[in-house]
Amino acid sequence: MFERTYIGLDVHARSIVGCALNIDTGELTRSCFEDDLLAVSEWVQGFGPEVRVVYEAGPTGFGLARHLQAAGIDCVIAAPSKLLRAPGDRVKTDRRDAKILASMLALGEVTKVTIPDTEQEALRDLSRTRHVASIDLSHAKQRVNAILLRHGVLFHGGKSRWTREHLKWLHQQHFDDPALEFAFQESLAQEESMSVRLKRIDKEVARVAANCRYTEVINALACLRGFSIVGAFGLATEIGDWTRFTGATIGSYLGLVPSEHSSGETRTQGSITKAGNTYARHLLVEAATVHKRPYRRPGVQELRQLELVSPATAARARQGNQRLHARAVAFDDRHKMPVKARTAVARELAGWCWSLAAPLQEGRPMTGR
Repeated sequence: MFERTYIGLDVHARSIVGCALNIDTGELTRSCFEDDLLAVSEWVQGFGPEVRVVYEAGPTGFGLARHLQAAGIDCVIAAPSKLLRAPGDRVKTDRRDAKILASMLALGEVTKVTIPDTEQEALRDLSRTRHVASIDLSHAKQRVNAILLRHGVLFHGGKSRWTREHLKWLHQQHFDDPALEFAFQESLAQEESMSVRLKRIDKEVARVAANCRYTEVINALACLRGFSIVGAFGLATEIGDWTRFTGATIGSYLGLVPSEHSSGETRTQGSITKAGNTYARHLLVEAATVHKRPYRRPGVQELRQLELVSPATAARARQGNQRLHARAVAFDDRHKMPVKARTAVARELAGWCWSLAAPLQEGRPMTGR
């Protein structure tokens, strides 16, 4: 038996290619499997107890990792964006990828992805379903607007659209051409269907958010301007364990820090890295747009939300809202490019979210940043 073995797996929906590396002898052992988790675990266990397994995060999810861990096997999932690849390496095969993963794991060069449990993954799926529904509704509205614009039909009832008045006006529009009339009515019906679907999902999200493992964190995050219960639910479930980070590292994890290329005495910073969780970053950037709006005192909705949390959390949230508004106004006064200002506010907002969520999960008193 091998004494120390590192195994890389190249995982696909219907096949898994494995490569086992014995670092004492340099011997490689390869195998290929159908979509059979039991066969994979039996093969891995054949190398003895001193074995570690790695595969890349991907669309196949975390089922294999959970199965191997349940069998007592040390399995990690690698972040694909953090894997080192030579610039001139233009050969990519399943066998080669499995070998590279095993070698990187042996060298300790694998950046691990946190494996969520089944409950957290289910909550994430609910949040992402809501996000997709929101995008579908936006596209449906765009299609209705595009048809009207192409044929010179304009709404003159004000700048705001998709209000009651605008919807009433939409149902009054008709076209003489039967094909065009059918296309317009179908697009309008699809928009209405997507709107009903989104409301149904929002209702379910609110129900689940009120009684789940992240309820306390969700209520705290919703005290910050820009976060509804739906947005707070999404951010809380995507991050999961906030105690993994600090106020300084949460922005880096979410890809909200500038990229950098420095050599010698030259230091150049570029656009943000956009690493990590795309959906969580989207939620923060979307929430950051609100902080530019006038803010003197909490509104009715914010006051209701503040009543759901402890006095210390409420005070911290109000402090964050004031600080973020001041930052957004300062950027505007300096005529900073809006997209850069919004990203900078989102980065600081991530830190404030951490300062609210991490103490709650650790069970420690709220402290300064």
